[in-house]
Amino acid sequence: MLYNTFKDKKLSALGLGTMRFPVVGDDYANIDLEKTKEIFDYAIENGINYFDTAFGYHNGNSEIVCGQMLKNYPRDSFYLASKFPGFSEENVINHEEIFEKQLKKCDVEYFDFYLFHNLFSRNAPWYLDDEKYGLYTYLCKQRDAGRIKHLGVSCHCDLETLRAFLDKYGKDIEFVQIQLNWLDWTLQDAKAKVELLNERNIPIWVMEPVRGGKLASLAQGDEEALKALRPEEGIPAWAFRYLQSIKGVTMVLSGMSNMQQITDNINTFSSFKPLSEEENATLAKIAEGMLNSVPCTACRYCTEGCPASLDIPELIKAYNRKDYEGLYGVKKLEEDKKPSACIGCRACEAVCPQNIKIADIMSEMAELIKEKEE
Repeated sequence: MLYNTFKDKKLSALGLGTMRFPVVGDDYANIDLEKTKEIFDYAIENGINYFDTAFGYHNGNSEIVCGQMLKNYPRDSFYLASKFPGFSEENVINHEEIFEKQLKKCDVEYFDFYLFHNLFSRNAPWYLDDEKYGLYTYLCKQRDAGRIKHLGVSCHCDLETLRAFLDKYGKDIEFVQIQLNWLDWTLQDAKAKVELLNERNIPIWVMEPVRGGKLASLAQGDEEALKALRPEEGIPAWAFRYLQSIKGVTMVLSGMSNMQQITDNINTFSSFKPLSEEENATLAKIAEGMLNSVPCTACRYCTEGCPASLDIPELIKAYNRKDYEGLYGVKKLEEDKKPSACIGCRACEAVCPQNIKIADIMSEMAELIKEKEE
């Protein structure tokens, strides 16, 4: 396992993200404890020492399971990160109650790393108005009391929102977690965020390195182009090798849902093999051909507040099949689970890290299905 130095700590270059645990059946809230324990044990035995959870992952159960899994190991043998759920103004108002609850859920006395979660245009005013909400002051007090060791922020926001946040709180923000991969280098302007963070000497934490699996499997021609350059390298490994080429990257988080993924990823992070200019150019060309699809990462933030209880990520997956072959399965769904059940409230769009116009897509899908049925 490769390690990177952060202040007085040696962090595994690969961290275990806990938003995509194996589950029982199709129930996102019902984490398969036996399979998850196998993943945790293998991760720790093979050098991973950083674990990233959050208040809302797996409908609130990720923090609980992380606490259960890590209880088997000495507290000073791992680093645990969680995040403040600033998805609603009510949460921000009740920050003290939520933070205390998170410590109890994880069954720890402190968080090694703690983040303002998912800074974006909607919650930026709540995060930045410390006089009204007091969240920043409260978290700094928890840090000073030793209940938070290092304070950071995660974001999917535009560059100016991130800049405004750092302008105000930068002296206390020790690391920034961004969505960074070879597709989002241009799609989400990750390049500009990397440049900003490097200018300010702020270490970079990476989330969505394979974009929820999207970059783990490519079109046949694209995979063949990569195999010609590195015959021995698996396709998912290209996403990690890409990150090894970027200045400032200290931590790469991956939500590994099965043993194959974790064994492959740990094997990748046993060596440092950054990409060449030619290899980076090949990825950039592949990225150009992928930009027409809807960039959903199946984070499932959208599903938690959907009044119609639609499985939005699965519907978008069907939508992304350009010949609409995927609509066949959608047509067989119950009426209240089809895109036509969307009421257009756009609550999902308010929390979507990718800024996807979900209601418009649901409307378009409903029309396409209707046309095929006529």
